[in-house]
Amino acid sequence: MPRGSTVQSLNVLFFPFLAPGHILPMVDLAKLFAARGAVVTFLTTPANSVLIQPTIDRFNSSATSSIRLHFIPFPFAAVGLPEGCENMSSLASFTETQKLVKAVALLRHPFDLVLKELRPDCVVTDVFLPWTYEVATENGIPRIIFEGSNFFASCAMDSIERYKPLEGLPPESETFVLPALPHHIEMLRSQVSDPSQINSSMTDMIEMIKLVKEVGPKSYGLVVNSFYEMEKDYVEYYKKAMGRKAWHVGPVALCNQEEADKSERGGENRKDRVLKWLNGRKRGSVVYVCFGSLCDFTAAQLTEMAYGLEFSGHPFVWVVRNMSDEWIPEGYEERIEGKGLIFHGWAPQLLILNHEAVGGFITHCGWNSSLEGITAGLPLVTWPLFAEQFFNERLIVDVLRIGVAVGSKVFGFRPEDRPIVNASALEATVRSVMGEGEDAVERRRRARELKELARKAMEEGGSSYNDLGILMQELMERKAQSF
Repeated sequence: MPRGSTVQSLNVLFFPFLAPGHILPMVDLAKLFAARGAVVTFLTTPANSVLIQPTIDRFNSSATSSIRLHFIPFPFAAVGLPEGCENMSSLASFTETQKLVKAVALLRHPFDLVLKELRPDCVVTDVFLPWTYEVATENGIPRIIFEGSNFFASCAMDSIERYKPLEGLPPESETFVLPALPHHIEMLRSQVSDPSQINSSMTDMIEMIKLVKEVGPKSYGLVVNSFYEMEKDYVEYYKKAMGRKAWHVGPVALCNQEEADKSERGGENRKDRVLKWLNGRKRGSVVYVCFGSLCDFTAAQLTEMAYGLEFSGHPFVWVVRNMSDEWIPEGYEERIEGKGLIFHGWAPQLLILNHEAVGGFITHCGWNSSLEGITAGLPLVTWPLFAEQFFNERLIVDVLRIGVAVGSKVFGFRPEDRPIVNASALEATVRSVMGEGEDAVERRRRARELKELARKAMEEGGSSYNDLGILMQELMERKAQSF
């Protein structure tokens, strides 16, 4: 697509999985399509409007094109969920998570009705909505997968499935190497999900993952929230070794440039308290600590974190998902007054990460958070817990070399399944990342370099800008051929 050109009549429907880490980046992607002239509809359930309505309203008021918000009823009663529980972050237990997965699968018929009503030229649906491929195909509509992670993680998972390095590994071997990848990547056996240990109650989730693998290669292609310059070896590996069509279109969060865009992303604007606190700190002195919207910890682990942050000697902003304060050590809040800020619930992460006082980020290695830290130019302390987070850690530490691992060694969805990382390990890792040694200085240099490459990728003429244009042009040509 020529620079600066737009697509006037491409009609695209976006449909994310019902979790903040899936909804928010897809809203950003929808904004990028709409800004290039596409007619965009964003589909979700009513209770999730609070997450995205302010962002979409703001975009619609300032852009020449607009995004239409369309709702699909959520069958909470059919699976035994309380009314309003339509998002992973609103669930109270692992049992409720299973119910939500089952409820999402029940959206097949309503989704079919939406496609028949709106007749989009293509649908962009979450990787965890694999059944949308069959519905879209039945309606003659191409389905594009939105991959919320990166090329590296996809290539790592493909390496494990294709070459099966864990099979035949001697029982005493704790580590293994991922075969055929462009870099030497070594992981602990305990950091990879073991299918034999999956609980029988997870049947619906297991079936969903099986369908993801089955329909992935059949879908039109994949859009990835990443940029070429960061992981070019793995973009090429994905396309050539795996033979899949893919477009790198990120970091999509960079479409949020205004302070209001950053503070309202996620619905609740809570910027005043944290910005006032950060404004009083020295440049690059603060550690930001956040483990996303789905990650919980035991009280014992939170207590170790509290001591580790205190003993590190660096001021910190710590976002805690657990609402109970029973884990807080006696006298802790008095000791950290003026040195640490504990923040419950949702935080304006984009604003915090890009504040000049923040100099490091302790993250669970969820891809949204990791990429937001990278685009802010920050070195990372990596603390993966589950999903593809352990693969992301290897990208951050071994390939990009902008992070230091805290020592999280066991994949576990439930907090009680993960061994405790002690306070001394966290203290040492924070000191390493925030220090002035040669390695720390070099990590910061590389992080700043990636920040600039990310911004250039999203600018007109950049690699991600151009790849999005190529995709949109291809879809337009497909549409023209169908007439």
